[in-house]
Amino acid sequence: MNEKILSFLKSLKNKKTISLGELEKLFSGDIAYEVFAGEINRLIELDILREIKEHGKNNKPIPLANTYRLNKYALRKTFIDEIQCFQLRVHKDINLSSFLSLSEQQWKNDLAYIKMIDIYLNEKGFPTGNVTPQERSFQLVGDEKWIDEGGGKVLLERLGILSKLKINNEPDPLMLAVNPKNFSQAEYSHLIVENKATYYGLLSALDSTKFTTLIYGAGWKIISGISHLEKQLSLEGRKHTLYYFGDIDFEGIAIWNALNKKVPIEPACDFYGELVKKNSAKGKENQNKNQEALNNFLKFFDKDNQNNIKYTLENKGYYPQEGLNKRELQDIWRKFRW
Repeated sequence: MNEKILSFLKSLKNKKTISLGELEKLFSGDIAYEVFAGEINRLIELDILREIKEHGKNNKPIPLANTYRLNKYALRKTFIDEIQCFQLRVHKDINLSSFLSLSEQQWKNDLAYIKMIDIYLNEKGFPTGNVTPQERSFQLVGDEKWIDEGGGKVLLERLGILSKLKINNEPDPLMLAVNPKNFSQAEYSHLIVENKATYYGLLSALDSTKFTTLIYGAGWKIISGISHLEKQLSLEGRKHTLYYFGDIDFEGIAIWNALNKKVPIEPACDFYGELVKKNSAKGKENQNKNQEALNNFLKFFDKDNQNNIKYTLENKGYYPQEGLNKRELQDIWRKFRW
């Protein structure tokens, strides 16, 4: 059935009748009369349009009534049928029944997200461990703000799966090591690293740097935990400078970008600059791409490194932090440029 006609009929909120001329204007010669007449007769068969016989018919080989009465119930039934058909195709735990009482526009607004959630559940199933809203949001739709700020929580509740996705809104305390010698400075610097191996690789060098702390970010957990930094150190109201070093992949970049929106934090370019000199790895093809995050991240690098990073990511490659060994990590940190 022609969606152009259906969409037009659904837009007629307060009209009970429609003329043949109004329907013909929708196409203005775009389709043959025979095709148009077939679509109108299909709407009559579905009881969406009812002929007003006293207004007569046109004088075409396939006669059509000059005026029709709209059957709003049958018109909405096409929308209901669409939802019910889609229900049969999505993951068994996704419940679309709430949309039967909502507007068709709401269904259209949510449909793209529902499809992404369906793909995630069919590929990975429900998670077994709790994670932050930002991490789960990125996993589901590629936008770390979607659950908290983009209406995602409402949709997940509507679908009946919010509790099954194990989203933890209570942040864990920060996991960090401190350099006592640097607690008397006027300004405090902190290095956050995404992965545990990098944290332990750097740990023994902390006291030979100008940094106050080394923080294990634990992936997305750092997003909610970073707000506790000053309080955990009893250094509230002081000046703090933060640097971040993570994997050069779409997720690692998205973590930095989400963190940077909460507190100003620079990519630790000394580490990243050495990392991209290494051979890239293959894998992580299923990560969601956040173009805004990538654009923001690349601004900190020169043109050659920008092109290198973009080329690697676009060709399904990435640079893991572990590409730098313990000696390299510590040498870079001791010579860190301010």
